[in-house]
Amino acid sequence: MTALPMARYAVAGNPVAHSRSPAIHAAFAEQGGQPLVYERLLCPLDSFEATVRAFEAAGGRGCNVTVPFKAQAHALAVQLSPRAALAGAANVLRFDAAGWFADNSDGVGLLRDIERGAGRPLADGRVLLIGAGGAAAGVLGPLLTARPSTVVVANRSVDKAQALVARHAAVAQAHGVTLRAGALDAPGRGFDVVLNASASSLQGAASPVAAAVFAPGALAVDLMYGAAARPWLAWAHAAGAEARDGLGMLVEQAAEAYFIWRGVMPDTAPVLRALRAELDAAA
Repeated sequence: MTALPMARYAVAGNPVAHSRSPAIHAAFAEQGGQPLVYERLLCPLDSFEATVRAFEAAGGRGCNVTVPFKAQAHALAVQLSPRAALAGAANVLRFDAAGWFADNSDGVGLLRDIERGAGRPLADGRVLLIGAGGAAAGVLGPLLTARPSTVVVANRSVDKAQALVARHAAVAQAHGVTLRAGALDAPGRGFDVVLNASASSLQGAASPVAAAVFAPGALAVDLMYGAAARPWLAWAHAAGAEARDGLGMLVEQAAEAYFIWRGVMPDTAPVLRALRAELDAAA
């Protein structure tokens, strides 16, 4: 029997040494017995395109894109998914014969982790999204498709939140969602789900908003995971919320990328369990 050729994929960014993506995709490939190798691709800050094109020329089939190159990946693609077009950023590239196809799997990854992983349907709920940068832009569109009653985007620079809201206004209207911008010191109260997509975790801060944002029994999710998310998790737990980090989102967005490349949706539950155990052991 002739062996199938080894398909090459990678995560492209700077830095990438910390990335858990190779282990995640190796686990996905093992589930289906698919011949696949997934690498880390360190891109010099001024050579993202050249580095990724060299990887493609050497047989690469696609790559995930992480900071700080998601906007550049979006700009270089010849075809954009609706998700990538709305976000203005791409974290998945597929190297098609006609050129690069770009998608954004962050939002659907977060949505699946909230609704399936945490068991929290978003329909008719009130959602607070903290931050208006690239992370927030990547998740807002898919969140709106879940039809919460209200989504508030709160940011230190309110004009940036307003711009993000304006870009998503048509999607919000199509799904019957009230979408508005707010300030960090007055975002509103009583939210069922509070999502931290700001840089506060990277800065070691517990939260940029007051605990009054939580409704009783609220879910609080930091898009970061590991040590960076611990201050947020501790703050949310102390405030009476169910606290969750971004590890489930990481695995779910990777599964969506795998599906885009391979046409197969992997089982995320065992991969998340193994990754969680690994991180807990290292804590």
